[in-house]
Amino acid sequence: MENSQLIYDESLIQKKVRFTSIGYTKYLKGLKKPNPMFRVGSVLDSLSVKSWEIAPGNTTIVSKAYFLKGQLDRVTGTAYTDDPYTMMHGGYEKKHEPTRAYQFQNIWMLNGTIYKDLHQFLFHPRSQLTTRMHFFPPIVVDTEITNASIYNSYDGNAFFGLWLTDDCTMYPLAASEGVPVTSNIFTSPHMLDYESMLGMNPIRTNAAFMKNAILFDEDWGNNKSKHERFSINRNKLLSIFPGTSHPGVFILRRDSGKTRIMLNEIEIAEQLRDKYGFRIVDVTKHSVAEIISACVGAQVLVGIEGSHLMHGLMVLEPGTSVLTLQPPNRFCGVIKITTDMENINYGFVVGIPKEDSFYIDMEEVERTIELLPKTIIY
Repeated sequence: MENSQLIYDESLIQKKVRFTSIGYTKYLKGLKKPNPMFRVGSVLDSLSVKSWEIAPGNTTIVSKAYFLKGQLDRVTGTAYTDDPYTMMHGGYEKKHEPTRAYQFQNIWMLNGTIYKDLHQFLFHPRSQLTTRMHFFPPIVVDTEITNASIYNSYDGNAFFGLWLTDDCTMYPLAASEGVPVTSNIFTSPHMLDYESMLGMNPIRTNAAFMKNAILFDEDWGNNKSKHERFSINRNKLLSIFPGTSHPGVFILRRDSGKTRIMLNEIEIAEQLRDKYGFRIVDVTKHSVAEIISACVGAQVLVGIEGSHLMHGLMVLEPGTSVLTLQPPNRFCGVIKITTDMENINYGFVVGIPKEDSFYIDMEEVERTIELLPKTIIY
């Protein structure tokens, strides 16, 4: 594996003891509200000593999803999707913002939060911090970084799938601008494996002073530069796990991540395996290598909507398809944002509520797969 991005000047990282109470300024009255690192370009610009455009924005036409008539009528609630009807019907113009960088001087990174004067930028949901980390940030810092590049984001740390598609895609830019830095708070046991496979070697710290630091913002857009960086990561994985075309893969979610239990998840997976030759992998049991190996070459990726599907999405080729099985009370179109960027077809089936959970109609799954273009079902 080519690891040209791993090299940086170690003299930029020093052991130097500093004392700071800045982590406790959050308890001061009148302090500005913390900003999660999500669409905060205007705030970053106002505090930075310099900002510049790394890559231009562009516009695309949102594609239409593949789904059966009446599916959206079942939706009773959404997650991170304001208007599923418009998003799934597509046909409208989507503006993708430029990729921008912001240079800061003399900032602190404590327990996944950046402190600049009386401003805070959160890189982790507070639920990921221990009580002590949240209420008692360190006052002694022994790491000083001269030129840091912080590539991770609030959403990437909140959701493993967005860490894969967004933060890992931003890493090469960070490595080219300085020492790539991230927090030492892990949100998934699969992260280190992906870092190794993608040639990522960040400095992990929960307490550091940074004389100069670059922060990035793409406003959650998918411009051409991001597509190119995502494609490079896909090719890195495919070079490690080559494979041949096969009908599809079902990725079992079970009870991982945000709870949304599908009562007949295993039954649907087994029917797709027995009838069409789909492979089945389980993110709660299988390694990253096992999951990716099963996904490479898949014509169709199927599973409950969620971050676990990003394992497969990372290696799907353009022209293949993703079919998400959606809880009716938590319809989410976030994955479609990436499939649109990568020219991958997106379909969905909305579940039928039962007690506190939902189930999926196998006939509807089959009929929706038949709608997908260029699908090879044996």
